Amino acid sequence: MHSPRFSYPAETLQQIASDILDRARKGGASSCETDVSDGFGQNVTVRKGEVETIEYNRDKGLSVTVYIDQKRGHASTSDFSSKAVGDAVAAALSIARYTAEDDCAGLADIALLAQEFPDLDLYYPWNLPVEEAIQLAKTCEAAAFKVDKRIVNSEGACISLSESQFVYANSSGFMGGYPTSRHGISCAVIAGQNDSMQRDYWYSVARDADDLELVESIGKRAGMRSVARLGAKKIVTCEVPVLFEAPVASGLIGHFVSAISGSSLFRKSSFLLDSIGREVFAPDIQILELPYIKKGLASGIFDDEGVATIERKVIENGVVQGYFLGSYSARKLGLRTSGNAGGNHNLIINNGTPLEFSELLKKMDKGLLVTELLGYGVNSVTGDYSRGAAGYWVEGGEVRYPVEEITIAGNLKDMLLGISAIGSDVVVRGSKQCGSLLIKQMTVAGG
Repeated sequence: MHSPRFSYPAETLQQIASDILDRARKGGASSCETDVSDGFGQNVTVRKGEVETIEYNRDKGLSVTVYIDQKRGHASTSDFSSKAVGDAVAAALSIARYTAEDDCAGLADIALLAQEFPDLDLYYPWNLPVEEAIQLAKTCEAAAFKVDKRIVNSEGACISLSESQFVYANSSGFMGGYPTSRHGISCAVIAGQNDSMQRDYWYSVARDADDLELVESIGKRAGMRSVARLGAKKIVTCEVPVLFEAPVASGLIGHFVSAISGSSLFRKSSFLLDSIGREVFAPDIQILELPYIKKGLASGIFDDEGVATIERKVIENGVVQGYFLGSYSARKLGLRTSGNAGGNHNLIINNGTPLEFSELLKKMDKGLLVTELLGYGVNSVTGDYSRGAAGYWVEGGEVRYPVEEITIAGNLKDMLLGISAIGSDVVVRGSKQCGSLLIKQMTVAGG
């Protein structure tokens, strides 16, 4: 049944996809694939109790990829008219005719395409009138200001909703698609004391608005985090354990994912080349890929090529079990796609004995708690890691004072192997789910 929230019924997207494939075949394509999507969003931002922005968008688009033998052409458009569709197909065919052959180009293997389509509960409409969104944002921001009189300014509280649907189809006979949603609440405020000004934030993301953190809680956490950073000091350069707070810890996992993803591997631009069967994490660490989690932010029945996703162990006892591959990169490497065209699915990182945050601090005893990372100083080829950071100095297993204007440095190979503890404080905001991560030792450069 057509949801009146979308501009087009799913059947229309399916028909457009079928039309694209027919035109491509008639135009001389030996194989082809297409993605057709339709969606909308609403964003309301309140700053200092006043409405700052109200945004509403409706988006649609289609892309077509054609293969003439093993020559590839690609084109896209946001116009669904018959002429625009025809022009996009013609453009893709023209590009393919002038492109060099690539023996790894082509559709995914038919045997790997998804055959079953379970409902993963990925679509939850949020019927939120603008007036209610404004009130939620005001309540969120007000909760931040109530935390402490030293909160003197705000970057705003935002309420956002996003809903979309898509259809992917190819000339191998595959067609599939479904609607999804992603909603969020965020708040960022500024605390001031004497000449010191500090900013921090908090946010929540979910498929279902009922699963979002309460607006009052988000505002309060943003306020408390900003105030806690007042009076930040510099520290002297030292070699100490570093605890990455959960919201930034997932970034470390992201560097690992990038390093064992197909494009990095076949281009040899990774510090983890030929790592299958090698221990790259501490020996008690496991990473599972679970694409079928209900309401999961990175759940999916099939990847961007229609290949069925699979539950698997990416890391078992610290050892790499497999890469993140699409069909093209798999062929370049002489391997089989892992169903990751378009990215990884829900990655669950654990070591069997997650610790409470207070226990992580006690285990660290003395070192740096990182709550914010600045800049980007990561060499994907060598694994060298150097980034600006802010956070808190810890001694005796307790937070002592905030610190800023510091740099943390190490090598990702050593950092991953040096993860000595994982927290139970998992914050789910994307495809990588892990608690805070304690690294045995890094160089912390002070001012």
